[in-house]
Amino acid sequence: MKRYERLTEEITASIRSGLLRAGDRLPSVRQTSASRGVSPSTVFKAYYLLEARGLIRARDRSGYYVLRAPQAELPEPDGLSSASAGRHPVDVSDNVLQVLNATLRRDMLPFGSAFPSPSLLPYGRLAKFMAATVQRLDPWGSIDDLSPGDAALRRAIALRYLADGLSVPVDDIIITNGALDALNLSLAAVTQPGDAVIVESPTFYAALQSLERNHLHAIEVATHPREGIDLQALEEAILRHRPRACWLMTTFQNPLGSLMPDDKKEALVRLLARHGVALIEDDVYGELYFGENRPRPAKAFDRDGIVMHCSSFSKTLAPGYRVGWVAAGRYTRQIMRNKLTTSLATAAPTQAAIAAYLEKGGFDRHLRQFRQALALQQGELLQAVARYFPKGTRATRPAGGYFVWVELPAHIDTLKVHRAALGHGISIAPGPLFSSSGAFGNFLRLNGGHPWNPEMEQGMATLGKLLA
Repeated sequence: MKRYERLTEEITASIRSGLLRAGDRLPSVRQTSASRGVSPSTVFKAYYLLEARGLIRARDRSGYYVLRAPQAELPEPDGLSSASAGRHPVDVSDNVLQVLNATLRRDMLPFGSAFPSPSLLPYGRLAKFMAATVQRLDPWGSIDDLSPGDAALRRAIALRYLADGLSVPVDDIIITNGALDALNLSLAAVTQPGDAVIVESPTFYAALQSLERNHLHAIEVATHPREGIDLQALEEAILRHRPRACWLMTTFQNPLGSLMPDDKKEALVRLLARHGVALIEDDVYGELYFGENRPRPAKAFDRDGIVMHCSSFSKTLAPGYRVGWVAAGRYTRQIMRNKLTTSLATAAPTQAAIAAYLEKGGFDRHLRQFRQALALQQGELLQAVARYFPKGTRATRPAGGYFVWVELPAHIDTLKVHRAALGHGISIAPGPLFSSSGAFGNFLRLNGGHPWNPEMEQGMATLGKLLA
């Protein structure tokens, strides 16, 4: 164990034993650093982790205080998911739209939402950059960069890749109308109607909607709740079905929250390159890690240009601005052609505003605060699941993002629970949304991207009663 992890466990044990009780003030960072013989940064990391677990809370100008004794952690879903065999035509849009319409209402507790709370995003500061950059927009410049996107923004994105150890040419980066546009353009670059595409099981419902719209077949492959898609099952599916592409989330997958280790990502890219299968990598949550360093995407191991790395600012900065991108590799020219014949361009003012914000707005400082809030909220959410949900419940503990995947006792039908919860002003995302075959009937996805408050706590208590 690292020093901060050892300190975290020692303090947790003191809280569990009753030596430290709810309301007690922890020693200051300076005191703990001196008494334990560790650096202040080690103490800060330990306190940060204790906050994420919902055990302590910082008070302004006062220090850290114990919130509650730790409950026994829920077990995680165990082993690989059971993927339905074969290739399937996709027909999920009606179910998805029905559920999503409910999650978008402001009067609903947003456990079923796909977005973080707007209160955690720097809309005010971003608006100032928007006002300033709109006045300076060069009309000719917006035409020069029409389809590939704003040159300053593409350069800023390339620099962020470089800071993470990836050398991505600026000319390989195409700005899109959000990540979903990037993913759809990538899909169109490598498939024709009737082709098969591999997805995780469970997978993000927007991926299934895209396959449905493009008349493609889904091949669901068993996926581990912590480490992502099973590579042996993936190779077997490739040999059997000859897919044209894989659409995967290798980092903080939605809905599982799984994080594929680096060695497995490298093996994934080698496997796909060997079989000539393109990888569409959906990496919209990569910046939302709770550890010390950002996990590397599969794109970092791409030597042949087969990975189309898609991301956006929708989950980290401003959902409504709809600015995403794809680092397209060998498919750059085809994706550019697809964009010219579909959306043509991305709005120039939003691109310019985000480019200016990345240069001078303190994006990394915002991300640090945002990640800390998400980690704390995840801890609160998991504690509530442990308090209120029925015996036999399991839940993932992702190392980033803001989703938790919950496995309930086998007899529970989460589609019925979803309908009942709406009557109490609560939204959830039932498991069948995340499968082309309607599997995962006793699973649900919960959103931990909203600040915890008494209403959220009461909503979880109500949801627990409905589940019981």
